[in-house]
Amino acid sequence: MQVVVYAYTLKEPDLSHIQRLFDALHEEGATVYVYAPYLELIKGKIKFQKDVGKFEGYLDFGLKKFDFVIALGGDGTILSAVTHVRETQIPILGINLGRLGFLASVEKKRIREAVQLLRRGSYNIEPRGLIYLESNHPLFGDARFALNDFTILKRDTSSMIIIHTYINGAYLNSYWADGIIVATPTGSTGYSLSCGGPIIFPNSGNFVITPVAPHNLNVRPVVISDDSVISFEVEGRAENFLCTLDSRFETITAAHQLAVRKNDFSINLVQLQDYGFMDTMRGKLFWGQDSRN
Repeated sequence: MQVVVYAYTLKEPDLSHIQRLFDALHEEGATVYVYAPYLELIKGKIKFQKDVGKFEGYLDFGLKKFDFVIALGGDGTILSAVTHVRETQIPILGINLGRLGFLASVEKKRIREAVQLLRRGSYNIEPRGLIYLESNHPLFGDARFALNDFTILKRDTSSMIIIHTYINGAYLNSYWADGIIVATPTGSTGYSLSCGGPIIFPNSGNFVITPVAPHNLNVRPVVISDDSVISFEVEGRAENFLCTLDSRFETITAAHQLAVRKNDFSINLVQLQDYGFMDTMRGKLFWGQDSRN
């Protein structure tokens, strides 16, 4: 079993959990590679029982045969890992060292168990669709895709913006708002949810369009097929606006013509067999629990 350990930040309270991960990987006979910038952070703080290799990024997938990527952190770590994994289909297991963790579903106390289950093949692979951005001006280099969402937002404290929105070329609406979110089912539990969007089950074949603080109060989120192409024209008093793919952002202007569609490849997430999407919903959102008792 060849494994990449991927993370980009280190917090001192997490060192014991990180050590447990590397110990478990060694016990299971795994060959371990560590994302190079993260390896520099943990050197001298983590004891490696045998040498580990360096993982530099996307191009390494063409040079070595990896079985899994273990994202060590929170949902943001998985989103960052996706920019390296891309179309290689290498499954990603998220270990939650953060707070909420919808995607990073393995809790700290289950680190050793999770590694053992990986070795035994006791897991499910869950394909997750991505969203792809097209633009008349270059944006986001060669990583114009997102697992969670695409957004257009006003900058800083500037006035609201107007986002003219079309589905397959047909006019949908002009959103007078602070911004707009187009989320995948995976991203429906993220920024879109905090703005009043619905939760969509994975692999349901949908996008959700959610306005951010709309000035027309009768405007509500809309769920559409992910076979659709959604295009935008933006205007406002400010000269610049923000465009994001997951946690990455670029500055755009009214001269940008943008469209999003379903990406050509998907990402594989690892789910332990005893813990699925509905377990995550109940656990993270405290469904079925009465705080009065």
